[in-house]
Amino acid sequence: MAEKNELTRYFFDNPGRLINKWRHYFDIYDRHLAPFRRRPVTVLEIGIYHGGSLQMWKKYFGKRVSLVGVDIDERSTRLAESQVKVVVGDQSDRPFLQRLAADYGPFDVVIDDGGHSMDQQITSFEELWPHVRNGGIYLVEDLHTSYWKEYGGEYLGSNTFIEYAKRLIDQQHAWHAPDSSALKVDDMTKSIRGMHVYDSIIVFDKADVTKPYSEMTGTPEFPLSDER
Repeated sequence: MAEKNELTRYFFDNPGRLINKWRHYFDIYDRHLAPFRRRPVTVLEIGIYHGGSLQMWKKYFGKRVSLVGVDIDERSTRLAESQVKVVVGDQSDRPFLQRLAADYGPFDVVIDDGGHSMDQQITSFEELWPHVRNGGIYLVEDLHTSYWKEYGGEYLGSNTFIEYAKRLIDQQHAWHAPDSSALKVDDMTKSIRGMHVYDSIIVFDKADVTKPYSEMTGTPEFPLSDER
């Protein structure tokens, strides 16, 4: 059961438009989104349904947030209001995503609650991740569709977002691969600070990541030459 945070209270006392969310999401949202509240941030939500979540985010983030909602349904344009812009487009269309990022980015928070198909999730991440600010996050939800055939999912299917994310874990650790390995440091290695995996949600932390190194402090209790 979700904790009684402000998002949970808003959802169950919903004064606005329709919202459809899995109940356990609210604790995850609050854990990762709370640091952005009451700050001048830009939040992108892909898949806005009836617009209720945009209203929820507006209330949660506060008066300094700029919200951008994306949906493929042209009727969604009526959901725009103060602090909220709505853009119609297909999240699997790379040129559209590139224009979106150029027009409204960079973003502090991206929430992918769009069509949930494998191509949509992967394409959106690849195009929009470079336009997330350092210190920002990218949240992909409803990842249970990676196991549903009607969305292109399949357990251990190579083209699912879950398997894509597993490969990103390897890429995050490319610093430690031997030179002879096919695993090489790339832009993902240098920008994914953390990946937080929950039921149906993965949250990516964006940062300027440099090669890790270790140091020693303190006085040894026995000769270091004895270590193996």
